[in-house]
This record gives sequence, structure tokens and C-alpha cells, in this order.
Amino acid sequence: MRRVLVVGASGSGKSTLARRVADTLSVPYIELDELHHGPGWVPRPTFVADVDAATAAPAWVVDGNYSAVRDLVWARADTVVWLDLPRWLIEWQLVRRTAERLLLRRELWNGNRERWRDLPRADHPIRWSWRKHPIYRQRYGARFADPTTSQTCIRLRSRREARGWPAHPSP
Repeated sequence: MRRVLVVGASGSGKSTLARRVADTLSVPYIELDELHHGPGWVPRPTFVADVDAATAAPAWVVDGNYSAVRDLVWARADTVVWLDLPRWLIEWQLVRRTAERLLLRRELWNGNRERWRDLPRADHPIRWSWRKHPIYRQRYGARFADPTTSQTCIRLRSRREARGWPAHPSP
């Protein structure tokens, strides 16, 4: 386990799990949101090239679901971890996370912050995750069931499973 991809709906805990696994394995952590979002939430034009360069390394943990780099990262990963938590739990986590970010004015990537005025937007993480949850269930379920998949596929269905994984990581 040297190249780990963590996927799941927004708010499922991908970043938290990916950071912990990267620390455990002593490998770089790559957050796709940070590479994607430039100042003012403008997508960075170098996103695909930056992901390509970062994942060319011999070891890493990546978290994210961007379609522009999905095939690239999946092809390079030796392990794919899917955080498949219940929709209600993800939404609860997202509401808590959003409230904390808004109230504390927490800086995210490249100077960006969540703003109150963005809450009604269709692409706000709370609404995005609600829409994407069933799509991800279908997409990742099919990929994990594919017998030709060369990666080790790990499906975590609860916070307890996520906290307990990996029990015995390989260096």
C-alpha cells in the first residue's frame, strides 16, 4: 500500500482519513481540492498537470473525486478506499463542517472561505453531496464489483470502520 486513493461524497471524511493514512504510512498527502481551487474559487488551469506530477511519485495518499483526473489517479493507485457512509450522516457532517467554517471564517485553499451567500447555490457542498451520493454509490459500487480491477478496493461503511482502518498498514 504505497499509492492510496480515498473517494466518497463531499463531507464523508475523505480528507480526515487521507491525512491520517498519509501520516501512518509516512507518505505525502495530496488534496485534490487544494490543487483545483485557485483564489476566488476559480479552477486552476494547471490542475491536471499538477495532479499528474504529484501522482507520478512512488508513494502518496490522494483524496478527491474530480472527473478530470479520475482515470489518471485510479490507474496509478494500488489501493482505493471508498468512504460509503449513509447519506444522512454525511449531510449531518457537512452541516456541522459548514457552520464551523462560516462562523470561524476558516481559510480553506488559496485564500478561499465559505460564505453565507453561497449556501443556496446548487454547487454548495451540502446540496452537491445530496445529489452525488446515489451517483457515487452506483459508480463506485460498479468499479468495486469489477473483477478486472487491479487495485485493492476497500469499502468503509461507517465512521467506526473508517477510524479503525488501516489496522496494520504496510510501509
